[in-house]
Amino acid sequence: GLIGPNGAGKSSLLSVMAGLRKAEGAVALDGKPLEQWPRTERARRIGFLEQGATCHWPLTVERVVTLGRLPHASPWGGETASDRAAIARAMAQCDVTQFADRNVTALSGGERARVMLARALAGDPSVLLADEPAAGLDPYHQLQVMELLATLAADGMAVVVVLHDLTLALRHCTRLCLLDEAGRVAADTAPADLLDSGALGRVYGIELVRGGHE
Repeated sequence: GLIGPNGAGKSSLLSVMAGLRKAEGAVALDGKPLEQWPRTERARRIGFLEQGATCHWPLTVERVVTLGRLPHASPWGGETASDRAAIARAMAQCDVTQFADRNVTALSGGERARVMLARALAGDPSVLLADEPAAGLDPYHQLQVMELLATLAADGMAVVVVLHDLTLALRHCTRLCLLDEAGRVAADTAPADLLDSGALGRVYGIELVRGGHE
């Protein structure tokens, strides 16, 4: 989880990690500088979900999710069985299968957000960079999306999510990187250690009250 106050540079950092913005330092994927990866291979390896991602064209939900397979597309063939399986799996994971034939522009904001996440997952990335994937979702789907991302991470996918909801971050992330207002790393540790460190209160300027429920 990547957390911090507004303006700390969380979204910018995610874009740098995706190779969409030039880095002042070095960015590597599996030990290899990101700029040395062929574009197609990089697109296959890294899934990116920008904040507030949407679709401005009147496409069906299934067609939007299918766009996530473009890095795997062959110039000489259509959809393969692997493509169709990945698309169906991503739609089921994000609970949008029932919208398959609907126009994506007719969906609610929360429904569209899940469609865009499904598009990112349809590419079967080994790394997923997601900027506020739970924003705008109802509580049930917030938990569903975060549990899905936690499961993908547990199964071996590298998942980095920008979050403003500290409850979701502390509950679902195994590691939290806290940026301060100047964009510096104030803490990079397990959620429990971050709570004990007092860094959250210092960076956000708030008093935290902790509780539990059995």
